[in-house]
Amino acid sequence: MGWRGASVIVLMAALVQQANAHPERVPAELPTVDVDAPRRTAKPKPKLRREAQRPKPGAPRPVANVVPAATAAAAPSGAPNVGSGPARPQGMASEVVISGEEINARPATRPGEALEAVPGLIVTQHSGEGKANQYFLRGYNLDHGTDLALDVDDVPVNMGTHAHGQGYADLNWLMPETIGRVDVRKGPYFADEGDFASVGSVHIGLIDSVPKAIAQVTAGSFGYRRFFGMDSFHVGDGHLLISGEAGRYDGPWTTPDDAQKLNSLVRYSQGTATDGFSVTGMAYANRWSSTDQVPERAITSGLLGRYDAIDPTDGGKTNRFALSGRIAGTDDAGSWKANAYVVKSQLDLYNNFTYALRDPVNGDQFHQHDDRLMLGANASRTFDGSFAERPMETTVGLQTRYDDIALALSYTAQRNYLSSVRSDKVGEGSVGLYVENTVRWTDWLRTTLGYRGDYYQTHVYSLINGNNTGDAAASLGSPKFRMVIGPFNSTEFFLGAGYGMHSNDARGATTTDDPNAPGNRIESSPLLVRTKGAEVGVRTRIIPGLDSSLSFFMLNQDSEILFSGDAGDTEASRPSRRYGFELTNHYRPASWIDIDTDLAMTHARFVGFDNGQAEAYNQLVDARAPAEVLRGNAPGNSIPNAPSMIASAGITLGEKTGWFGGLRWRYLGATPLTEDNYFRSTATSVFNGRIGFRDANGWRIQLDVLNLLNTKANQISYGYGSLLPTDQLYKDCYGSPTTTVPAQVCQTGVMDRVLHPIEPLTFRVTVAGTF
Repeated sequence: MGWRGASVIVLMAALVQQANAHPERVPAELPTVDVDAPRRTAKPKPKLRREAQRPKPGAPRPVANVVPAATAAAAPSGAPNVGSGPARPQGMASEVVISGEEINARPATRPGEALEAVPGLIVTQHSGEGKANQYFLRGYNLDHGTDLALDVDDVPVNMGTHAHGQGYADLNWLMPETIGRVDVRKGPYFADEGDFASVGSVHIGLIDSVPKAIAQVTAGSFGYRRFFGMDSFHVGDGHLLISGEAGRYDGPWTTPDDAQKLNSLVRYSQGTATDGFSVTGMAYANRWSSTDQVPERAITSGLLGRYDAIDPTDGGKTNRFALSGRIAGTDDAGSWKANAYVVKSQLDLYNNFTYALRDPVNGDQFHQHDDRLMLGANASRTFDGSFAERPMETTVGLQTRYDDIALALSYTAQRNYLSSVRSDKVGEGSVGLYVENTVRWTDWLRTTLGYRGDYYQTHVYSLINGNNTGDAAASLGSPKFRMVIGPFNSTEFFLGAGYGMHSNDARGATTTDDPNAPGNRIESSPLLVRTKGAEVGVRTRIIPGLDSSLSFFMLNQDSEILFSGDAGDTEASRPSRRYGFELTNHYRPASWIDIDTDLAMTHARFVGFDNGQAEAYNQLVDARAPAEVLRGNAPGNSIPNAPSMIASAGITLGEKTGWFGGLRWRYLGATPLTEDNYFRSTATSVFNGRIGFRDANGWRIQLDVLNLLNTKANQISYGYGSLLPTDQLYKDCYGSPTTTVPAQVCQTGVMDRVLHPIEPLTFRVTVAGTF
């Protein structure tokens, strides 16, 4: 390894010793990813043309072929393939491939915001720098990942039956500089996409090597520090990649986040994405305090400042250790690939969302504990052939996963244990089988038929209440269809329709006794939930350098997952229906300028009438509840936190060396916060900017300015009932032992907007070098 190896060893040692620095966009030395690996063929036969690999002259090109000017010129030649696979043929107008260079060219506050390169996706954070992000896409508040499937290097990120929320997807361990490519799909039209993928799926591929060692230091406002290093070496016939980071961040909060993170990745790879293998190990640990959302009335009354906390002891700690491997190959019959993984993770989370509603003496803080071992393996085989002398491709695949989980929910005060609500051991396994057949009938017509079958089985053992111990099993079959017409004059038309699914928390499928009120019988929820969607779209490149796509979509869901303020968790609700459109434009008029604009509009509503909410509201009316309790509790069909409009735009400037910069805007429209639409969030509009200079030797200095206009907006808002000791209702309910206020009124609390503000104007300076 020589002096480069010694430098990396020193780098990693420093990583463990100190926590000083920040994540930034792709450095000048990161490679351009080559995803155009051709397939070997032993003898001539009809072949299905792969647009993502060999575009027909004049046909629309996938986004992966367009690299932002500010980073493309800076990437050295001879870069390796992304280890998670070759580029996939484009099956829908909303399907895109985004290069790691494009992602790293964007200024971002935290790692998860790298995914905002996905058109129509908003990524927020409402509770500390170690908790999973909140995701918004196609009119969904996806909570922490309920219907957005995420994987990194073919290892799933979403966690089912999680202590905090179904589909919990934490990406705080992702180092943006290690991203090689991101494949994006939307809708339930793809047979190889299973649980959590009904709204969309994001597949993040990692780089295999870098041409030079990288060292990078970032310092910024509010105690932000990050130290990042990466290098690769030739070992045998392959590459050994090593990267790591250490960081800390306080944030603008009166009670500092004091987030402290250590992260590392080691990856060995040989060959290419289509003929080769890789083995990857990851380790991550983080701890933090958090300023959670606070009621608007506390800020407007002067009780709290904008960045104050009600419970300064909220926060958590987490760790994740992962080992995975993948292998792929091609032969005379077609291609094949397989991967396996093991992930060990822990999370301890302390939150207080309702303050003094449940426990007027000790407060409402609760502790959620999740400790799991996740095992999985996937394999698929693709056969090239012909049907009626037309090129045909058939893929069959198997996906398996098993989670061994220890879960606990308890009440706490300042992180001190008070009592247990429930404690469970859960074993959950799943098997997914799929087949997909694509035929190119003519030069302008391609169809894909697919079918997927999913089977889930779970055993829940309750350590507290034996009535909630049980087994559950469920299966669903999901047909899929896609059609591509064109290209005609550099324009293609797309049609997709299909069934999908998502799983619910296994505890909900076996619980028959209310954990908060033992003896009260409750109905269990289904283990699997059906989704149905359809989409029509067009993608064109008529104007040279401009890629444009327009998609109209609809998605129906048999059961919605909603945030429940009184429990700080999620619950199943009524069926829902959404329809809308997405318009995406990516324009590169010259080598030194790259422009993109995205607009997504969605109409989202519940289906049917909420009898349960109507009954609860009528009981409050009969109890003569004051207006502050009644408002927002009437029945309605609005879906809380379902955004009707998401938009973004950006411009990136710069050549291989010299000055570079960029400006980005992201917009999250106003949303209803309660079913009756009484409470609504305000729209959020934020600008981020960057300016920097890089030389021919790979050294770079840059300044990121986040929230450039110092906008006072919110990361996220909710609408629900809570109680503060200063509320008149609190005094009426608990100020006298002879109170006459009905218990139901006191337990509903004061309905209000509850918000978490975005960080104010923030500066971050990065210095990076190559060796």
